[in-house]
Amino acid sequence: MVTTSLRKIITPCWKPSVQSDGENSSRGRDVGGRVDGLWWYKDSGEHINGEFSMAVIQANNTLEDQSQLESGPLSSIESGPRGTFVGIYDGHGGAEAARFVNKHLFDNIKTIHGAEFTTENQEISEDVINKAFLATEEQFLSVVKKQWLSTPQLASVGSCCLVGIICGGLLYIANAGDSRVVLGRFEKEVNYVEAIQLSSEHNANLESVREELHILHPNDPQIVVLKHKVWRVKGIIQVSRSIGDAYLKNSEFNREPLLPKFRLPEPFDKPILKAEPCILVHKLYPEDRFLIFASDGLWEHLGNQEAVDIVHNCPRNGIARRLVKAALREAAKKREMRYSDLKNLDRGLRRHFHDDITVIVLFLDCHLISRSYYRGPTISIRGSEGVPADAKA
Repeated sequence: MVTTSLRKIITPCWKPSVQSDGENSSRGRDVGGRVDGLWWYKDSGEHINGEFSMAVIQANNTLEDQSQLESGPLSSIESGPRGTFVGIYDGHGGAEAARFVNKHLFDNIKTIHGAEFTTENQEISEDVINKAFLATEEQFLSVVKKQWLSTPQLASVGSCCLVGIICGGLLYIANAGDSRVVLGRFEKEVNYVEAIQLSSEHNANLESVREELHILHPNDPQIVVLKHKVWRVKGIIQVSRSIGDAYLKNSEFNREPLLPKFRLPEPFDKPILKAEPCILVHKLYPEDRFLIFASDGLWEHLGNQEAVDIVHNCPRNGIARRLVKAALREAAKKREMRYSDLKNLDRGLRRHFHDDITVIVLFLDCHLISRSYYRGPTISIRGSEGVPADAKA
């Protein structure tokens, strides 16, 4: 049931759903995905290393989550490595940074220094991934500088970036921010699929992140501040790594005409936030069955093992949407309302109940992963493309 105070807010916005979003729908088999109100989804598809499923639900007035799946060449060099690339970009302060990353990061990975950082074993390197993140950061900050006088608020826009690359039997995970990737690994001895978190998160609510910030900024006792029971960097933002957020990278952007709420009282001489990702390289084994990549909007409502259990126990077709709906049901339950009522809320108002949520599930076929030179399908999908600005639930 909905509490009295919440009913006053949302009652005027309740309305019939335009289309059914049944769990067994196959409408998402379109090559480029499907738009249905506030949803964007592709229920099933094939990548070089197996199958996949993608889904996005909008909550903000402007969708701030962006995502992509690329399968095929990972380099502009014809003889370069091939594999699967996944990107989850969770914007904050606006969508501009996430959209920019969605457009440029993968291209930077393919083109930066050509094949210089690839190996004879058709593997991509940690170095090229890190350089691609930093190149994308530099490109976006140059845009901020060019538009400083006309659009100063662009300096307060940023994006968390989670990237996964499967290449040559290895999985590369690069993360800057608080999105998350979880591996589902089959444990034969106990006939159980275990959830293993592969990404390191950069959120000031984690003690390890606060310790890192204090080490990096030993002379700033206010580097992290507890406000309303939430730890924030400089009392403003929760994440400690991102692409964008120029106002916390360079003092030149932390002044008028930027809005006062983003301006710090004293100048700083080195970046407060970092753009460098934490990178993990994981060798894939036959027991590694699938990967769940998602923005923090999902993990706010679902635990790692809970999400893995859903993927393991349900049909593959539409599994990303199923995960999102499980999170929405939890969000509704927390606010003592019915899921059927929550899904009829407009964008903007929905943000009081849940964030934008993006999920990409990659199923791993060990036979395909072990074939280093398997060409497979070449695909490029950008999640959320085509969601209209005036979309309704």
